[in-house]
Amino acid sequence: MKKRIGVSICASLVLFMLLILPTFAHHGNASYDNKTVTIKGVVTEWRWTNPHSFLKFDAKDEKGNVVQWIGEWNNPSTLINFGITAKSFKVGDEVTVTMNGIAKSGVNLGRVVKVVLPDGQELSMGNER
Repeated sequence: MKKRIGVSICASLVLFMLLILPTFAHHGNASYDNKTVTIKGVVTEWRWTNPHSFLKFDAKDEKGNVVQWIGEWNNPSTLINFGITAKSFKVGDEVTVTMNGIAKSGVNLGRVVKVVLPDGQELSMGNER
C-alpha cells in the first residue's frame, strides 16, 4: 500500500513538472537586429501591462511622414524598481527613445533601453550600451 502511494505521488510530481515546464519558456532574440537607434517622437500610448510594457509614439521619417513606433519594455514589476511607473508617460509627451534591437521584419518595433523626457530626465534600467 505504501509503495502504491509513493508511485502515485511520484507520477503526480512528474505530470505536474511536465505541465508547468512550458510556463518557463520565453521568446528569443532571433527576430531582432542588434542595432541601436535613437528616435524623437510624441507619445500616443503607454501600455503598462504584463509580461511587457509598450511605449507607442509617433515620429517623422526621413521624408517627413509620421510613422508609429512601438517600444517594448520590461514588465511593470521590474520597471517600478527603476522609478518607471504607470504615470511616467502621458499622451502628447515629447520623448527621445533609444532602442537596442529593432525588428528584422521592417516593422517599427524595438526594445527600449532608455527614454529622455523634454526636461532632460532619463528613464532607464541602467543597462544602456
